Amino acid sequence: MRTTESEGRCRDGARSRSGEHVGGLKTARTPQQEESSGEIGDAAESLRELPRWMRLYFYGMHGVTLDVLLSSLQGVFNHRDPKLVGFSSPYLCIMHSLTHFALEKIYSQKRCFRGRPVVFHLVFYPSVYIGLQILIGNINTLTEQVRVVSGTQLAVHYILAIYFAQVFHRGLSRLQYHPCCPIDLLRKPGPEDSGQDRTGPQGLPGFVRFLFFGMHGFLDEVLFTSMFNLVEKSDRTLSGHTSLWSFLMYGSCSFVVEKLYLHLHFSRGWGTWQRLPLYICFIYAWEFSWGLVLRQFDACSWDYSHYPHNFMGLITLLYLPGWVCLSLYQDMLSNVLLRIKWNKDADVSGENGEVNGQLESKKKLL
Repeated sequence: MRTTESEGRCRDGARSRSGEHVGGLKTARTPQQEESSGEIGDAAESLRELPRWMRLYFYGMHGVTLDVLLSSLQGVFNHRDPKLVGFSSPYLCIMHSLTHFALEKIYSQKRCFRGRPVVFHLVFYPSVYIGLQILIGNINTLTEQVRVVSGTQLAVHYILAIYFAQVFHRGLSRLQYHPCCPIDLLRKPGPEDSGQDRTGPQGLPGFVRFLFFGMHGFLDEVLFTSMFNLVEKSDRTLSGHTSLWSFLMYGSCSFVVEKLYLHLHFSRGWGTWQRLPLYICFIYAWEFSWGLVLRQFDACSWDYSHYPHNFMGLITLLYLPGWVCLSLYQDMLSNVLLRIKWNKDADVSGENGEVNGQLESKKKLL
């Protein structure tokens, strides 16, 4: 009888710990708990993969970054140029968007190589990647003469293919989109949220935001210089240029400007035209400081001495309208980045052909 009674008490205790009384009735939940669980469920269900337009935008920007990186490194090896100037164009930006999108579809076929990951990562995916890159390289010469690819270029393309398969697609699969208003996403957790699981999707880490702003700086300069060359030099190839130093300049500057935006707009309630003068002053100070330091090492890639209203050839009021437009666009980018979440628990295997953080969140709720 003692054994039977003890077993009964254990079963009753287990039911009590699982949220039920001994009689099988569920324990009452407080309104705060129900509201909290409802918010968690709504947040998990609202998370989705990045919209297609956003992925295409990022793919083009990422492709331009690779163009600038490879061409600038080639210039360093050939000419020892400390300015680290690299090249790309709007044409290549569009082509990179399309090819990256195609590579995304190819990567989703990884599930067809179950049990043979080496074949996919080292043979199939690199072959497709190299073929697409050769096509891009010959896109302007298909009607004339096909450009021969050297062994060094093939080796570089193969290394980049490994990077795409092992790093790029895996990292991108951890990003999820939350269509909620940015002000709601900035809500700080209250006392009622202290017991919630915080291992789910979080905001983008600082280094990811820095990388995004640095790559976007490349895109901005390539687009600007290509349009400038078209108007001033009638260059229909729309070739644009920038410098690897611009990555650090734009990445750090935009990172600080974003912090200013979040504080002044959401905490202080400052309007756009109140924030704008502060943005412009900081941008000019940042450009002047970087230019002054780089000039000491003959690494400054810009010189505004021939422009009116310049100061030491490092800054000029002629570009003020451009900086105003970029500052306004920066606020829009910050609002978009607030909606992107980094999900450490997302399934990066690619076997489901989609971002699986949302699926895992639903499983946890069930």
